[in-house]
Amino acid sequence: MNKEKTATPAKAQNADRGAAEKGKFNKEEFKDAIIYNIKNAYRKNLEDATPQELFQAVSFAVKDFIMDRWIATQKEMDKEDAKTVYYLSMEFLMGRALGNNIINLCADKEVREVLEEMGLDLNLLEDQEPDPALGNGGLGRLAACFLDSLATLGYPAYGCGIRYHYGMFKQRIKDGYQIEVPDEWLKDGNPFEIRRSEYATEVKFGGRVRVNWEGGKEEFIQEDYQSVLAVPYDMPIVGYGNNVVNTLRIWDARPINTFSLDSFDKGDYQKAVEQENLAKNICEVLYPNDNHYAGKELRLKQQYFFISASVQRAIKKYKRNHDDIRRFHEKNVFQLNDTHPTVAVPELMRILIDEEGLTWEEAWEVTTKTCAYTNHTIMAEALEKWPIDLFSKLLPRVYQIVEEINRRFEMEIRRMYPGNEKMVEKMAILYDGKVHMAYLAIAGSFSVNGVARLHTEILKNQELKAFYQMMPQKFNNKTNGITQRRFLRHGNPLLADWVTKKLGSDAWITDLSQIAGLKKYADDEQAQKEFMEVKYQNKLRLAQYIKENNGITINPDSMFDVQVKRLHEYKRQLMNILHVMYLYNQLKDNPNLDMVPRTFIFGAKAAAGYRRAKLTIKLITAVADVVNNDPEIQDKLKVVFIEDYRVSNAEIIFAAADVSEQISTASKEASGTGNMKFMLNGALTIGTMDGANVEIVEEVGEENAFIFGLSADEVINYENNGGYYPIEIFNNNENVRRVLMQLINGFYAPEDPNRFRDIYDSLLNGNARDRADMYFILKDFESYAEAQRQVDKAYRDKTWWAQAAILNVACSGKFSSDRTIREYVDELWHLDKITVEV
Repeated sequence: MNKEKTATPAKAQNADRGAAEKGKFNKEEFKDAIIYNIKNAYRKNLEDATPQELFQAVSFAVKDFIMDRWIATQKEMDKEDAKTVYYLSMEFLMGRALGNNIINLCADKEVREVLEEMGLDLNLLEDQEPDPALGNGGLGRLAACFLDSLATLGYPAYGCGIRYHYGMFKQRIKDGYQIEVPDEWLKDGNPFEIRRSEYATEVKFGGRVRVNWEGGKEEFIQEDYQSVLAVPYDMPIVGYGNNVVNTLRIWDARPINTFSLDSFDKGDYQKAVEQENLAKNICEVLYPNDNHYAGKELRLKQQYFFISASVQRAIKKYKRNHDDIRRFHEKNVFQLNDTHPTVAVPELMRILIDEEGLTWEEAWEVTTKTCAYTNHTIMAEALEKWPIDLFSKLLPRVYQIVEEINRRFEMEIRRMYPGNEKMVEKMAILYDGKVHMAYLAIAGSFSVNGVARLHTEILKNQELKAFYQMMPQKFNNKTNGITQRRFLRHGNPLLADWVTKKLGSDAWITDLSQIAGLKKYADDEQAQKEFMEVKYQNKLRLAQYIKENNGITINPDSMFDVQVKRLHEYKRQLMNILHVMYLYNQLKDNPNLDMVPRTFIFGAKAAAGYRRAKLTIKLITAVADVVNNDPEIQDKLKVVFIEDYRVSNAEIIFAAADVSEQISTASKEASGTGNMKFMLNGALTIGTMDGANVEIVEEVGEENAFIFGLSADEVINYENNGGYYPIEIFNNNENVRRVLMQLINGFYAPEDPNRFRDIYDSLLNGNARDRADMYFILKDFESYAEAQRQVDKAYRDKTWWAQAAILNVACSGKFSSDRTIREYVDELWHLDKITVEV
């Protein structure tokens, strides 16, 4: 793949800007622009263009319409000297841009009419667009939703991340196993991005730090370093119907010196391209496998690369119109999306001290008023810790600053807790040979927030208790949200139209609280019928997708029971498939069992180095192979694993789901946002009281969900005090024992009976590192099975189910990312709205 390839607008030199100039959508000029783009970019007429060429031509015509709004937004931000949030994130799981941009421009009807007149189908053109491979899971999708809400609400913002060439990976399923292949999303260019070479920034790694004394002050000079050029690519983030276009800025790495002819001539070919390889590796993939030193080093390089470039650029932008760097925080806020961007704290300090000449105290005041930290996990392994030898070697000057932050922070701890060295051990940023990035983020930020009420309480009372005791004023909660513009208006147009018709307005698109107006229709017989017909049409759409992509025929009249999310043991996809195995055993014992036909749908990527998660995928596909090919069970049970789960197929899946599986071990899921997307699309939740499930149940009522399992307090008590022995459940529960024995007796792997032995052992035997059944799958299994029996019973009552489904949609208003962003703005960021006229 040629990663240098960037799509170029064919119409760049066209003098007649037409519709974009006037700020109105002109159908004739839009049509002319498409034809012009095809002719000038590809030397073709409309009828000769390939689907990909048509997609590119339409995208450039849409971008042309966006461009004046984007320019006007930047001018307004400069004129108003508006305070800006920089949302710093390793991931932005944006989804396809074309359809979403058209909707947010409020031009959907007109664009479709133009394309139909030209014999084109917007839906088919959208399918030509690859999902930008800039993220993986909920962390990245949340960042994308927040950018959408910031633009729609009119707040100045930049998203800052990395322009990954291959993303994490494209998932293929071969012989039931996950295979990771490169995601070549840039091979045809990205029509919506703009390369901003004028903002290229040098980022330095390694070397050593020399100290000079100049005029009675220390001067720190990094020498013998390697460096790369960070080149930004900007993508427009279009606000809904308000002319505001914010920016997602993703950084690509380029070598400072592309090629050493001298080294090449001497026969040292590796050295000749050393600079190019250094730059190339930084942006190749998201989350390189860090099971080895080189992988850890690359991850840290990635984090520093995009943070250093973003912070340097933010300071340069500020200095264009301001003289006093001590007031930087009055116009800028850095929101750290989890621990990955934490190096922003010492990097901002480095620039303020070494380049801007501030004292330590002055720089620390600016930094701690600029940075805010969002914690996304209570999983210990996800609270990043870097070996000191790696960190200090790769970032020598930054490490010196971290040492001084830690020294002063330890002094502060000792001052508050004299003689209590245990507190120092719990909170030290440098401890046990590691740099604790979460602790650095807390020390260097003015705010620390969790992402659901339960999650924040666990942080305050468990994981970060010492920090909360010392600085309670920093801690707050911001329950996550999702953008209804993508996950209802774009992803489920049939339901969106129905909602608008029932409410008599489309105001819900920018104010989701309006959707509560549907409550009065929950027990309306005609409304129920209409709603369930919409659901059926969406199930037909998903069934067609599964037939085309999996070759499996599923019954749209069956219940669609769905679990789609990143694969991790705490999310308990394993419990779901063990329950499917249990149901299959029941059907084999009694093929005439009275059971609502059910299709279990899974979608998940496992990290490339996560062996047990990948084995769980193999188990799901092995069960599917057996179940789907057994005529005796009369199609009462089907299992589907959807390959390469991503935003574009997620929209189809959410719209079709009847049941939303949110079954994480209580206390482990920070929030979840898939639970909200399912709710917005009228699926009923089966879940534990974990993450945002707690707040979902509060909104819709426990009677309209299926709750089971241990509470967060019960899980934490078992973890701290013991007392849970899964072998007892194995010995006493015949159904569980039968299912677990099928993992090791060859029932689902006759050619290799021990294939799933590791899963069996993890549930019953544990090892030196992990206790048996770490995530309480067997402990919750009977409660889960009973909740599933209640689901089966409830689904038979079509009237009740329709009522509960409508209520789920009607009660989803709280879970808009617009609400979350307003809370960030009002309580933390203190931004002013801008008004853009075109």
